[in-house]
Amino acid sequence: MLHKSLIEDAAAIAGELVTLRRAIHAEPELGLHTPKTCEKVRVALAHLPLDWKDGPSTTGLVATLKGKAGKGRSVLLRGDMDALPMPEETGLPFASTVPGAMHACGHDAHTAMLAGAAELLCRRVDSLQGEVRFMFQPGEEGYHGARFMLEDGLLDPLPDAAFALHVIPNAPHGLVAGRTGPLLAAADQVEITVQGRGGHASMPQQTLDPVPVACEIVSALQAMVTRRFDVADPVVVTIARIEGGTTFNVIPDTAKLTGTLRSLSAANRARLRDEIHILAAGIAGAHGLTAEINFIEGFPVTICDARAVDFGEQVARSLFGENAFLRLDNPIMGAEDFAYVLDKVPGAMFFLGVSHEGDDWSQCCGIHSTRMMVDESVMPQGAALLAGLAEAFLERGFG
Repeated sequence: MLHKSLIEDAAAIAGELVTLRRAIHAEPELGLHTPKTCEKVRVALAHLPLDWKDGPSTTGLVATLKGKAGKGRSVLLRGDMDALPMPEETGLPFASTVPGAMHACGHDAHTAMLAGAAELLCRRVDSLQGEVRFMFQPGEEGYHGARFMLEDGLLDPLPDAAFALHVIPNAPHGLVAGRTGPLLAAADQVEITVQGRGGHASMPQQTLDPVPVACEIVSALQAMVTRRFDVADPVVVTIARIEGGTTFNVIPDTAKLTGTLRSLSAANRARLRDEIHILAAGIAGAHGLTAEINFIEGFPVTICDARAVDFGEQVARSLFGENAFLRLDNPIMGAEDFAYVLDKVPGAMFFLGVSHEGDDWSQCCGIHSTRMMVDESVMPQGAALLAGLAEAFLERGFG
């Protein structure tokens, strides 16, 4: 069996993983600049023989461990560090002390597990052939942190492979899951402003009312998704916010729609924008109004290399048993900026189930919930998996 000692060594540092995770959880930071989190990571790993790099655009860090068994391959392991702008309602003793910010996506656990993997691999530095890079990344929650770190040259020269873990609270305890090809969707934002002419609500015939036109556009977008796109290459359009008007008896000049667009292919991502533009402008024009359509580009599709997924499955099963890995049948329509790394480097992202053992995981609060919880007893497994992926890749590559 592969590197069984990794499991024992990871269990031995469980306390350190929990301590770091809780410290990060209590002081969540948003966006591209997470100085307190970075300092916690630096302090936790200060005793290790790592070379550190940072860049001008973010507080992102890359720590490099050079193996002593000779030059060879290079592999990157990534953990994200930023939180979400939302309140916490877990009631945990180490809950967020920052109003309106919470680690509700598990990035605190990701960072702690990556730090744990660094600890485990540094203990094996004498037998490592090649180098391991540990990418501590801020700005995953919509801020394109991975793209900025790439543009800053922090990953140059590009590694031979890249891996990341993402915790899933509503999944079986300790299960590792992944798939070849699209794992997560591209995510863009759309803003549609319907421009009319306001007036008194009792005399709509004297106005160009944008509200019913905006509502018609919302309904038409759903018909467009089901009638213009192949279900085998799906897209999702969700209008999540409608703004218009100031009071009950005034027709406003404008109504604004804001939503998210998800797609699993570059072709449909581009086509979706074209179709929305034609639809919104056409419906508004049919009523004598105009529509301004604006798209805000988000993350690309997260595509996992087939060799990397096969390799990850082998490592997970070797470490944790034959039932440790699940092949997902379908992609998930969430999004991830690790996609920027996988666009340039062969690799994969895997999910790790962190529901409490014995709980009905299907009823657990999911990521981005104010009550999202992590079973910290799974974290040593995550650290061992990351370390195992790196060690095995340096030893034999994807073969």
